[in-house]
Amino acid sequence: MRNNEKRVGQSGTQRPEAPTAAVAAQQSQPLSFVTPTQFVELPSKGELYPEGHPLHKQEVVEIKYMTAKEEDILTSEALLKQGLALERLMSNIILDKRIDPESLLSGDRNAILIAARESAYSALYETKVTCPSCSHVADFTFSLEEKRINLGCLDESLLKEKSVRVQDGVLYTMLPKSGVDVGFRLLTGQDENELSNQSKQKKAKGQHSAVTDQLYKIIVSVNGNEDRFMVQQFIMSMPVSDSKLLRKLHRQMTPNVDLTQLYGCSKCGHTTDMEVPFNTEFFWPE
Repeated sequence: MRNNEKRVGQSGTQRPEAPTAAVAAQQSQPLSFVTPTQFVELPSKGELYPEGHPLHKQEVVEIKYMTAKEEDILTSEALLKQGLALERLMSNIILDKRIDPESLLSGDRNAILIAARESAYSALYETKVTCPSCSHVADFTFSLEEKRINLGCLDESLLKEKSVRVQDGVLYTMLPKSGVDVGFRLLTGQDENELSNQSKQKKAKGQHSAVTDQLYKIIVSVNGNEDRFMVQQFIMSMPVSDSKLLRKLHRQMTPNVDLTQLYGCSKCGHTTDMEVPFNTEFFWPE
């Protein structure tokens, strides 16, 4: 036995070492992949979220690239029927699981969805648009790379131009026709989903109140009075010019992604700025 051991030692052959735990784990999972991620700039810059919210004062949010799992979500008939597909998608791709997609401001939600769509399919989005002048329907390709950020109420010059002041997340302005000092807030994903569900339910009953429903969501005070009955009474007697002005002002004050691009009609030659239509083709391209 001693001679055999001596000869083995002379041959230079060594006994193989046992693999480390890390190597063993790697060998047991030879097809383990890490999904790429990206950082999305938030139009709100996190300035409009209250303390305690995961995105308070955060200018970006990290999301992962869409995978086949997310395609399953987008093609789920059950989720589409319930209107939950995009909510489930955002919940899946946002890495910080403390973030509830419904708590996000509408502009920040748009930024996340646009970034996810661009990385998943491409920056080119081909869809059909209708000429506002002659109603001609034609194919048009938008470039998602041409997006711009509108700061909305974060733009001090815009606040001054529109005579809007901000305090504790509420925006205040004097309505010219009624002379009422109204306080209003920006919509979250939860607000938009509730308005959408209300609209569907009321349409099924032959009722239409989309304008007043939106106003009731955004208006928080009338001349400093926050009583909801008082707010509702004001909305029902609100002059049309004040209603249109406030709804337009709400859009202008919302930090958002601007994808408006120049469109030229091939039939009548009319040119205009066209907003990207967020229809079914946006996430379900052919």
